Amino acid sequence: MHLDVIDWIVMAVFGILILGIGISYTGKASGSLANYFLGGRNLTWWVAGTSMVATTFAADTPLAVTELVAQSGISGNWLWWNMLLGGLLTTFFFAKLWRRAGIITDLEFIEMRYAGKPASFLRGFRAIYLGIFMNSLIIGWVNVALMSIIEVFFEVPKSEQLMYVAIAMLVVVTYSSLSGLLGVAITDVVQFVIAMAGCIILAYLVVTSEKIGGITGLKEKLPSWSLDYFPSIGSGEATATGVAKSLTLSLGAFLAFTTVQWWASWYPGNEPGGGGYIAQRMMSTKDEKHALYATLFFQIGHYCIRPWPWIIVALCAVVLYPDLSAADKKLGYVMAMKDFLPAGLKGLLLVAFFAAYMSTISTQLNWGASYIINDFYGRFINKEASQKQLVTASRITTVILMVVSLAVTTQITSISAVWAFIMEAGAGLGLVLILRWYWWRINAWSEIVATLAPFIAFGVSKFILGWEFPNSFFLTVGFTTVAWLVATFVTRPAPIAKLQAFYEKIQPDGAWAPVRKSLDLPKPKTKVFHLLIGWISAAVMVYSTLFLIGDLIFQNYARFAMWLVFALVAGFTMVYTSKRINFFQD
Repeated sequence: MHLDVIDWIVMAVFGILILGIGISYTGKASGSLANYFLGGRNLTWWVAGTSMVATTFAADTPLAVTELVAQSGISGNWLWWNMLLGGLLTTFFFAKLWRRAGIITDLEFIEMRYAGKPASFLRGFRAIYLGIFMNSLIIGWVNVALMSIIEVFFEVPKSEQLMYVAIAMLVVVTYSSLSGLLGVAITDVVQFVIAMAGCIILAYLVVTSEKIGGITGLKEKLPSWSLDYFPSIGSGEATATGVAKSLTLSLGAFLAFTTVQWWASWYPGNEPGGGGYIAQRMMSTKDEKHALYATLFFQIGHYCIRPWPWIIVALCAVVLYPDLSAADKKLGYVMAMKDFLPAGLKGLLLVAFFAAYMSTISTQLNWGASYIINDFYGRFINKEASQKQLVTASRITTVILMVVSLAVTTQITSISAVWAFIMEAGAGLGLVLILRWYWWRINAWSEIVATLAPFIAFGVSKFILGWEFPNSFFLTVGFTTVAWLVATFVTRPAPIAKLQAFYEKIQPDGAWAPVRKSLDLPKPKTKVFHLLIGWISAAVMVYSTLFLIGDLIFQNYARFAMWLVFALVAGFTMVYTSKRINFFQD
């Protein structure tokens, strides 16, 4: 693929800018682990929130949305739209608690909440399991997506693609290992603005092209039900232009997404109760109020601001490239880039993709290193290490993670298969991650069993029963839930002294009566009811905002007005109920 000089200049300027930002924060990151992994706990809500949004915008995300839309219409996005419910649960029930904990990683929480050898084992095991195994899988699938982009866009042969990905990772490692989270978060903000600008420009150019004929032309060329936000039951028929043999989502899959997945599954960036790099961003904010605002802004940005430029291009790609095989549907996005971007804008959109890639990889490397150093090396291998030694070890670990992830990248043949494995491998764990804050009886064995049980159920459903998603998912969630409940009641709770210390520090709501009585504390006025109302109304507000933007784009003005009313009423309800309990205050 030929790029003009202006395209190369745009890309070079971006690279210099990102490296410059990263290097400029090197000094601030070197003081301690809290500085390196949490930015000195001084991030504002909008920096932390934008960093969350940027991290979940990877190079593969527009391609994934394109594939979902090509297979199931707009409603196919419920694969990830459902996760808003879990994200807002984190906002209302957990954001303040994570910041209040005052820890460096969410795995450190394990030994704050539980005690003894089971807690130590769980913390060390999850540090390696998540920090190396799961992290390298996530980075690997993002690398594979970038390889697909450079193959189509630059016509780079497969034998050379890994080399270019390694170069991109080296740039990321350079600034992320030097600057720590603070540099990563600041570059995330810059990268997100660039990435969104590029995607919006592409959507405009493609939809207004002669081959599409604007929004009116796009609607004429697609079956009407492919534009529905909720799934149609049954199969669609090909249109006169041969577009889309089927753009439907099965009822079983929709129910799995909307009623179970959001609370039951551990999934990177959408852990029930918060966790991973989302918890890292919450714990890096100035105070509890900034943690709350950051997660609320993340949900709005993630679900309302980002999707529509991708969806528009994806729908246009269905019209423009109807002969793409099922496996290549996702490449319609990259082909639109090649066919519709003029000189200069090609470089800009490539920068947008590299920005999305870098924001994800830098966070994954920093997050993975935090587990390995804070929760394994510093906890079990070298307990006497100084803060300076730990920061140095963190930088070395970041480089090692890059090498391991590149090796894993060579073994990944299907991104969707990795997604399915990660989703199933965490199915059923989510409820434990939620209840450990709100029920005193949860113990380390509850979480250990909930972590390991999904692998047993997944193996049975996959290799013995031959089941596929969503049937395999329901089996795994059910088996895991029964297993950890049994484990909870046949083992002892955490020692009362540990529970007392946790309760006094975190001040959780919920079922903590025995602990309160042991501390001779009165039962506080519960805020759970108001938080539930706030959570539900916030979900209605964000979903309504998502849909009203779509209807404004598609010129469905009556429905736009309806969603606007829903959004305003829900937003007012959220604010009113939150003020009743001073929720937005520290």
